[in-house]
Amino acid sequence: MNFKLTNCLAAAGIALFAATPALSAGSHSAAGEPGKAANVDRTVTVKANETADGMVFEPSSIEVEKGETLRIVLENVGELEHELYLGTHEEVEKHADQMMKMPEMEHAEPNSARVDPGHQDEVIWQFTKSGTFTFACLIPGHMQAGMVGEVTVVDEQASQ
Repeated sequence: MNFKLTNCLAAAGIALFAATPALSAGSHSAAGEPGKAANVDRTVTVKANETADGMVFEPSSIEVEKGETLRIVLENVGELEHELYLGTHEEVEKHADQMMKMPEMEHAEPNSARVDPGHQDEVIWQFTKSGTFTFACLIPGHMQAGMVGEVTVVDEQASQ
Protein backbone atom coordinates (compact mmCIF):
# COMPACT_ATOMS: atom_id res chain seq x y z
CA MET A 1 0.00 0.00 0.00
CA ASN A 2 1.42 3.40 -0.88
CA PHE A 3 2.18 6.14 1.66
CA LYS A 4 -0.64 8.51 0.55
CA LEU A 5 -3.31 5.80 0.75
CA THR A 6 -2.07 4.65 4.17
CA ASN A 7 -2.19 8.22 5.52
CA CYS A 8 -5.65 8.75 4.03
CA LEU A 9 -6.98 5.57 5.67
CA ALA A 10 -5.41 6.53 8.99
CA ALA A 11 -6.97 10.01 8.81
CA ALA A 12 -10.37 8.49 8.03
CA GLY A 13 -10.07 6.18 11.04
CA ILE A 14 -9.15 9.08 13.30
CA ALA A 15 -12.07 11.16 11.97
CA LEU A 16 -14.47 8.28 12.56
CA PHE A 17 -13.18 7.76 16.09
CA ALA A 18 -13.40 11.48 16.85
CA ALA A 19 -17.00 11.58 15.61
CA THR A 20 -18.10 8.78 17.92
CA PRO A 21 -20.41 10.16 20.63
CA ALA A 22 -19.04 10.42 24.15
CA LEU A 23 -21.64 7.96 25.40
CA SER A 24 -20.03 5.09 23.54
CA ALA A 25 -17.08 5.01 25.89
CA GLY A 26 -18.85 4.66 29.23
CA SER A 27 -22.48 4.68 28.18
CA HIS A 28 -23.14 7.27 30.87
CA SER A 29 -24.62 10.69 30.43
CA ALA A 30 -25.43 13.57 32.71
CA ALA A 31 -29.02 12.41 32.03
CA GLY A 32 -28.38 9.06 33.75
CA GLU A 33 -27.26 5.63 32.63
CA PRO A 34 -28.49 2.60 30.70
CA GLY A 35 -31.18 0.73 32.61
CA LYS A 36 -31.84 -2.97 32.94
CA ALA A 37 -35.05 -4.51 31.61
CA ALA A 38 -35.55 -6.35 34.92
CA ASN A 39 -35.59 -2.99 36.77
CA VAL A 40 -38.08 -1.12 34.56
CA ASP A 41 -40.51 0.86 36.73
CA ARG A 42 -42.68 2.14 33.90
CA THR A 43 -43.13 2.10 30.13
CA VAL A 44 -43.92 5.20 28.08
CA THR A 45 -44.71 4.98 24.37
CA VAL A 46 -43.54 7.95 22.32
CA LYS A 47 -45.01 8.16 18.82
CA ALA A 48 -42.99 9.75 16.03
CA ASN A 49 -45.02 11.29 13.24
CA GLU A 50 -45.12 13.90 10.52
CA THR A 51 -48.01 16.37 10.58
CA ALA A 52 -49.13 19.36 8.54
CA ASP A 53 -47.40 21.54 11.18
CA GLY A 54 -44.07 19.69 11.19
CA MET A 55 -42.60 16.61 12.83
CA VAL A 56 -43.66 15.66 16.33
CA PHE A 57 -43.18 13.33 19.24
CA GLU A 58 -46.35 12.45 21.13
CA PRO A 59 -46.02 12.97 24.03
CA SER A 60 -43.34 15.61 23.83
CA SER A 61 -42.85 15.81 27.60
CA ILE A 62 -42.35 13.10 30.19
CA GLU A 63 -42.02 13.43 33.96
CA VAL A 64 -39.87 10.91 35.81
CA GLU A 65 -38.82 10.47 39.43
CA LYS A 66 -35.10 10.50 40.16
CA GLY A 67 -33.86 6.90 40.26
CA GLU A 68 -36.71 5.61 38.08
CA THR A 69 -35.90 3.23 35.23
CA LEU A 70 -38.03 3.98 32.21
CA ARG A 71 -38.68 1.93 29.09
CA ILE A 72 -39.27 4.45 26.31
CA VAL A 73 -40.87 2.71 23.34
CA LEU A 74 -40.37 4.68 20.14
CA GLU A 75 -43.23 3.86 17.79
CA ASN A 76 -42.92 5.24 14.28
CA VAL A 77 -46.45 5.99 13.04
CA GLY A 78 -45.17 8.25 10.26
CA GLU A 79 -43.98 7.65 6.73
CA LEU A 80 -40.29 8.53 7.24
CA GLU A 81 -37.50 6.97 9.31
CA HIS A 82 -37.19 8.56 12.78
CA GLU A 83 -35.03 8.23 15.86
CA LEU A 84 -35.00 9.16 19.50
CA TYR A 85 -31.73 10.32 21.04
CA LEU A 86 -31.76 11.11 24.78
CA GLY A 87 -29.28 13.28 26.69
CA THR A 88 -28.58 16.68 28.12
CA HIS A 89 -29.39 19.61 25.87
CA GLU A 90 -25.65 20.00 25.18
CA GLU A 91 -25.19 16.29 24.35
CA VAL A 92 -28.15 16.38 21.96
CA GLU A 93 -26.89 19.54 20.24
CA LYS A 94 -23.38 18.10 19.87
CA HIS A 95 -24.69 14.85 18.40
CA ALA A 96 -27.07 16.79 16.11
CA ASP A 97 -24.05 18.64 14.70
CA GLN A 98 -22.32 15.30 14.05
CA MET A 99 -25.45 13.96 12.34
CA MET A 100 -25.57 16.98 10.01
CA LYS A 101 -22.05 16.08 8.87
CA MET A 102 -22.73 12.32 8.68
CA PRO A 103 -26.52 11.77 8.24
CA GLU A 104 -26.20 8.00 7.74
CA MET A 105 -24.31 7.53 11.03
CA GLU A 106 -25.31 4.26 12.68
CA HIS A 107 -26.10 4.32 16.38
CA ALA A 108 -25.20 1.70 18.92
CA GLU A 109 -25.69 3.82 22.02
CA PRO A 110 -28.11 2.67 24.73
CA ASN A 111 -29.68 6.16 24.80
CA SER A 112 -30.97 6.02 21.23
CA ALA A 113 -33.30 4.10 18.95
CA ARG A 114 -33.89 4.45 15.22
CA VAL A 115 -36.98 3.02 13.53
CA ASP A 116 -38.40 2.60 10.06
CA PRO A 117 -42.04 3.54 9.39
CA GLY A 118 -44.46 1.11 11.03
CA HIS A 119 -41.84 -0.25 13.45
CA GLN A 120 -40.81 0.35 17.04
CA ASP A 121 -37.76 0.03 19.26
CA GLU A 122 -36.97 0.97 22.84
CA VAL A 123 -34.55 2.75 25.11
CA ILE A 124 -34.28 1.56 28.70
CA TRP A 125 -32.82 4.34 30.81
CA GLN A 126 -32.30 4.96 34.51
CA PHE A 127 -32.60 8.63 35.43
CA THR A 128 -30.04 9.07 38.22
CA LYS A 129 -29.99 12.88 38.30
CA SER A 130 -32.72 15.45 38.61
CA GLY A 131 -33.15 18.12 35.97
CA THR A 132 -34.55 18.63 32.50
CA PHE A 133 -33.20 16.52 29.66
CA THR A 134 -33.85 16.43 25.94
CA PHE A 135 -34.90 13.78 23.46
CA ALA A 136 -34.88 14.51 19.76
CA CYS A 137 -34.85 13.00 16.30
CA LEU A 138 -31.40 13.85 15.00
CA ILE A 139 -31.97 12.82 11.40
CA PRO A 140 -31.04 16.08 9.65
CA GLY A 141 -33.99 18.46 9.50
CA HIS A 142 -36.27 16.51 11.85
CA MET A 143 -35.38 18.26 15.12
CA GLN A 144 -35.52 21.59 13.30
CA ALA A 145 -39.04 20.67 12.12
CA GLY A 146 -40.16 20.22 15.74
CA MET A 147 -39.29 16.62 16.61
CA VAL A 148 -37.93 17.34 20.08
CA GLY A 149 -39.15 16.70 23.63
CA GLU A 150 -38.22 16.98 27.30
CA VAL A 151 -37.85 14.61 30.20
CA THR A 152 -38.19 16.32 33.56
CA VAL A 153 -36.65 14.34 36.40
CA VAL A 154 -37.93 15.34 39.82
CA ASP A 155 -36.41 14.43 43.16
CA GLU A 156 -39.41 13.76 45.39
CA GLN A 157 -37.20 13.09 48.44
CA ALA A 158 -35.45 16.46 48.09
CA SER A 159 -38.80 18.29 48.22
CA GLN A 160 -39.90 16.63 51.49
